[in-house]
Amino acid sequence: MTEQTVWQPQPGPQELLVNCPIKEIFYGGARGGGKTDGMIGKNAIKAAIYGKQQKGIFYRKELPQLEDAIERCHEIYTPLGWKYGEQKKTFTAPNGAKLRFRAIENPRDAEKQQGKGYTDVYAEELGNYASPKEFNLMRGACRSGEGLPTNMHGTGNPGGVGHHWLKARYYDPCPAGMQILKEKLPNGKLHERIFIPSKLDDNRILMDNDPDYENNLYLAGSEALVRAWRYGDWNVIEGAYFDCWSPKMVHRPFLIPVDWPRYVSFDWGSAKPFSVGWWAIVSDDYTTSEGVLLPRGYALRYREWYGKKILSDGTQNVGLKMVAEEVGNGIRERTNEKIKMYVADPAAFKEDGGPSHVERMGLPFIRADNSRVAKAGHVGGWDQMRSRMIGTRERDDNGLLGDGWPMIGCFNTCADSIRTIPALQHDNHNPEDIDTNMEDHAADEW
Repeated sequence: MTEQTVWQPQPGPQELLVNCPIKEIFYGGARGGGKTDGMIGKNAIKAAIYGKQQKGIFYRKELPQLEDAIERCHEIYTPLGWKYGEQKKTFTAPNGAKLRFRAIENPRDAEKQQGKGYTDVYAEELGNYASPKEFNLMRGACRSGEGLPTNMHGTGNPGGVGHHWLKARYYDPCPAGMQILKEKLPNGKLHERIFIPSKLDDNRILMDNDPDYENNLYLAGSEALVRAWRYGDWNVIEGAYFDCWSPKMVHRPFLIPVDWPRYVSFDWGSAKPFSVGWWAIVSDDYTTSEGVLLPRGYALRYREWYGKKILSDGTQNVGLKMVAEEVGNGIRERTNEKIKMYVADPAAFKEDGGPSHVERMGLPFIRADNSRVAKAGHVGGWDQMRSRMIGTRERDDNGLLGDGWPMIGCFNTCADSIRTIPALQHDNHNPEDIDTNMEDHAADEW
């Protein structure tokens, strides 16, 4: 680096980010990987090349969250002659290039940016958003009338309310990243996106200048948090409501004894997914062929039907909009055993000027008590689920669950339960409840 060089990308992921021409880029996955620096630096380089035609917007969910990024911009941009307008939260280069900082909390805020035209959109910490709605709306503002290359950039780490859709869109298709993913649009054209993983080891400047930062990550909290923050592990979720979820709860399918009573549970959904579960209750201690003990009274979910559709952007929290008669027929078609009891979400019993969903489905559902949190006259459903997940296991001095057996679980074919339940987060306003902005339909039905 020469004395005249204010900033240059570090070799590895940060350099790949700066030079990446792919339209949609998701960068990061672990703490300390140089995400913010990479986006700010890339914008400075493009501004030097394209001048006043370069127009970027850098956003987070809340304005105070942008303070560190703005401060870093001062350190990089001020020596280059850029000026900062506090009122408009905008940096302007001597050649007329601009970078705006904005808070985009919800889709309404994103809609306010339509019509402005940005060559580059930089979205920091996408995991703070429960869905990709805001990011998708910003696509409409990412354009250039002068023919400049335009890019949508996003960063994030495992966890948070956006964990589901980020993992499905960027991580699951290629966990190692660095592969161009293509999706066909309704107009027949292809859209390209890429995941560029970045970890602390890739940020040599931080490692050299603050060697204690790595220790801070190891001391930050639980093993799950360390794996998520230090190594960018998307298969663990820190802060999960059901932190007692265990691999012991997931089983390979086996032939269920005929004397185990069977139940069906149902959570209604139309615009959002509905969820149906088929359950068997273990009548006496049972050991599977794999040597796993299922204690008497164990609730085993052996089949599920999750009424979702998957959008091209990876969103799965979207329902099939099937009418009640279709859902009823679908449940009957999937049921070839004797069911002792059918239990449904009370919302399915509502009569709005005509027969309820339950009546139209034509199945003998009874009304469930769907109280999530304990209150007068009602036992909290979440507490019952946690109690069954913990089962006979005991906690050690560090609060970690030791050996023992859960009292609830599912076959590994129940993919949507396994995908959504472990990642559910606490509600920030009511820690005893789940954040209802997340994909909680299978959990409700459990």
